[in-house]
Amino acid sequence: MAIFAGLAAIQLLMGRSFFGPDNMFGWWTSSIWSNEQSQRLADPYSLSHIIHGLAFYAILWLFARKMPVWKRLLLAFLMEAGWEILENTSFIIERYRAVTISLGYYGDSILNSLGDMLMMGIGFFLAYKLRPWQGIALVFLLEIILLFWVRDNLTINIIMLIYPIEAIKNWQLMVTPMV
Repeated sequence: MAIFAGLAAIQLLMGRSFFGPDNMFGWWTSSIWSNEQSQRLADPYSLSHIIHGLAFYAILWLFARKMPVWKRLLLAFLMEAGWEILENTSFIIERYRAVTISLGYYGDSILNSLGDMLMMGIGFFLAYKLRPWQGIALVFLLEIILLFWVRDNLTINIIMLIYPIEAIKNWQLMVTPMV
């Protein structure tokens, strides 16, 4: 809980809004084109944060498998909190706007960041309970679901942030936004 509270406090100091610009609570938004994107507790990109948890579990298992699982979970929460802070800096927000389909992206609400942390924890727990091949299969399944649902996923997101490919962005924009 301290990591969640710390993340919220840091984001408040960064000027992030708890509920987003409309100051309204919401459980879910399904449209990545909506101004509610990344403002509600969960959204399609929440699935990517489940993948973060699966990946963090695997990485920490490889490099710290002798550490108790609860300590690895704390490290995973710290890594996810670090990403949530970095993701909401003006540098990353402007990078998203410049090279991805997130043209109107203005960062996550604190509520959404906390939801992302929760999703990462779910992914970590699933990785702990599943066999390795099941965890890998789940990553592929979630990536495929996102690819067909919103024409975006964690893999495409990483590619577009590091080495933008115009053909990918054009393909993503071929879908008519339903706001």
